[in-house]
Amino acid sequence: MIESMFHLPLPVLEKILRPVIVYLCLIGFLRLFGKRELAQLNPLDLVVLLSLSNTVQNAMIGDDNSVSGGIIGAFSLLTINWLLTRILFRMPKLNSAFEGTPSVLIRRGVVDWAEAKRQVLTELELRSVLHRQGYNDFSEVEKCVLEPNGNFYIEGIKSMSDDAQRADMRKEIRESLAALNREVKELRAELAAR
Repeated sequence: MIESMFHLPLPVLEKILRPVIVYLCLIGFLRLFGKRELAQLNPLDLVVLLSLSNTVQNAMIGDDNSVSGGIIGAFSLLTINWLLTRILFRMPKLNSAFEGTPSVLIRRGVVDWAEAKRQVLTELELRSVLHRQGYNDFSEVEKCVLEPNGNFYIEGIKSMSDDAQRADMRKEIRESLAALNREVKELRAELAAR
């Protein structure tokens, strides 16, 4: 039993190279197929999770996959992810080329439908993204960007009434502070006169 659990039917180098090749291919495919596919995960983490679970699963259940092979595969995946993360951290230009560029979908309340089409986003999906952030209509959005990691950045249009209300509040606060300042001076003068 122990022999069948730990016997490697494939050479160790092959067990190391297989997950590394699959990892790199998956990263390339995710880059090729676009940022929308990434949902809320970082592409490196997504690939590791998918590949690692598959490698470990096959090692645990398989007749032809050993525990040793699963451990070697998992170690290979974690190693390539660790190396690639550090390489991209130290080389920002390579990282930006690797990640891609953000896509601006809405500017000043106007949807760029050509960009939405390139990102395969329907009007319903875009409205759903806005609703999750508390916006009811495209006209309420100053800027909506689909980031390379699949996240949406949304900036709302500041209404004139909000700015006017803030200005009124600032004026009231200044007037109240001035009135308090006058009262304090009067009290000090009164105390000094006694």
